[in-house]
Amino acid sequence: MSLARLPFPDPGTPDLRSTAAYLRWMARAQWRTLALGITWGVLWMGTMAAVPAGIGAGVQAASEGDQAGVGRAVAIIAVLTTVSATTGILRHRMAVTNWITASSRTQQLVTRHAAHLGHELRRTVATGEVVAVTSSDVEKIGGAFDVLARFAGAVVAFLAVVVVLMRSSVLIGIVVLVGIPLLALAVGPLIKPLERAESAQRHRLGRATELASDTVAGLRVLRGIGGEDLFLRRFRAASQEVRAAAVDVARVRSLLDAEQVALPGLFVVLVTWIGAHLTLTGTLTVGQLVAFYGYSAFLLIPLRTFVEAAQRWTRAYVGAGRVVRVLRLERSDVATSHGTTAVPADAALHDPVSGLTVEPGTFTAVVCAEQVTADEIALRLAGLDEGGAAVTVGGVALGHVSRAGVRATILTQDKDPVLLSGTLAELLDVPRSGRVSVSDAVETASAYDVLDALVDGSPDVSDPMRARITERGRSLSGGQRQRLALARSLIVDPPVLVLDEPTSAVDSHTEARIAAALRDARAGRTTVVLTSSPLMLDRADVVVLVVDGVVAATGRHRALLRDDATYRAVVTREEVTTP
Repeated sequence: MSLARLPFPDPGTPDLRSTAAYLRWMARAQWRTLALGITWGVLWMGTMAAVPAGIGAGVQAASEGDQAGVGRAVAIIAVLTTVSATTGILRHRMAVTNWITASSRTQQLVTRHAAHLGHELRRTVATGEVVAVTSSDVEKIGGAFDVLARFAGAVVAFLAVVVVLMRSSVLIGIVVLVGIPLLALAVGPLIKPLERAESAQRHRLGRATELASDTVAGLRVLRGIGGEDLFLRRFRAASQEVRAAAVDVARVRSLLDAEQVALPGLFVVLVTWIGAHLTLTGTLTVGQLVAFYGYSAFLLIPLRTFVEAAQRWTRAYVGAGRVVRVLRLERSDVATSHGTTAVPADAALHDPVSGLTVEPGTFTAVVCAEQVTADEIALRLAGLDEGGAAVTVGGVALGHVSRAGVRATILTQDKDPVLLSGTLAELLDVPRSGRVSVSDAVETASAYDVLDALVDGSPDVSDPMRARITERGRSLSGGQRQRLALARSLIVDPPVLVLDEPTSAVDSHTEARIAAALRDARAGRTTVVLTSSPLMLDRADVVVLVVDGVVAATGRHRALLRDDATYRAVVTREEVTTP
């Protein structure tokens, strides 16, 4: 697997029966790179383990005055170190490949599923939890695959060293065979507390991230009601909880690190003492003693690798468990995701909840006495509300249409549209029918002055399409964001376009130009505008008044303004007087 091929065209269908099943599925999905990494890891660690034997042979040859033997030992050591260095580089490259591949696959799976869940994701999982999964947990899963090559090499090298030691000294061989596993098991009691501490830190970090996300999203509201200090105190308290959890993790990890230094050190002293004693009794030669010392020092590398692998796999298991929980979430409107793809685009759109019917090819304006009703209708018409499955297009319920089919037919623009960071060209690079050009869409949305403002804000850019938009369009005013979003929607040119208060932040002169041009630009297409603006209502083919969630009147704007007191009160903001 080449990193140049990332992201995956299709990350695959994961096994979500359990956390272990998911990790096994991940391993099978990249078995080739894992196998290659393990091969390099075994060669790397194996040649490294053989170096003490070469050193011991050289020392023994020198003690016997064998110059040729010394030369052979030096040549062997040179070959071993060269092979070890080369395979070490290749092993590291494959380890990074496995880490990035596993992380990317998991991240794509979570992102794809989040897009599939849509608005329902926020109802089931906190925003901070999703952010923590895609930023922290995916790296932990990648780390488990990163260490696998070194772990395999450590196992093979450990067994090879034990065999060599047993052939030279059964006593030292038994000490190593028993001692290394015991040292690895000695740190076991700290693994579980470390897992609990890291889980607690991860949970508190998710809560803090969620709070930060909510604070940023509602910053304007907070400033309006003077709630900045309250949320600042809450975020400071959450941050302190994260800090305390991090200290708990550091405390356990410091004990673990201390054990990894002290216990192996004592083990090296023990092996060296036994070897020295056997040398004095004539059982071992000086060269064998030097080799045994080198083996005992080398074995610290496999030992630390075993402990590191246990830590990483523990963290990966915890992180994969959270990933699996997110991937198991299902939409409540399952039919919307798995229905047919056929949807009649040139048919009437009907909302049974409110009684609203939109005839095909018309410019229909919907006036709601309550703003929340307008938002609910917009969600239902887009198939994004739980009741949206009952909305029909030409008698076909949206619940029986795939999400791809709904998106290809109906586009809804929120009253507070989101503009992602990037260039203007990237913002307007959307699926399109080809009927509406970029220049026509910008002119209809009366957004040429927005383009000029973007160029003025970027002195080094002369082409408006290369001008950059900051995150969520924060450098633009509300009206400028609405007009750019409207231009983007017009370029898509969907069969059905639903606009929720598209000009609420625009001045009246600009709104009049947009209203006049919008009807012509959408000629032959179905357009629904939820608004109470007289300028927009006067251009509509049909105006529908919705009171208490249901249709109360239908007609042309001026006729309703003259004959319907409730409509007149909603549009002109007058109070309804009863005789």
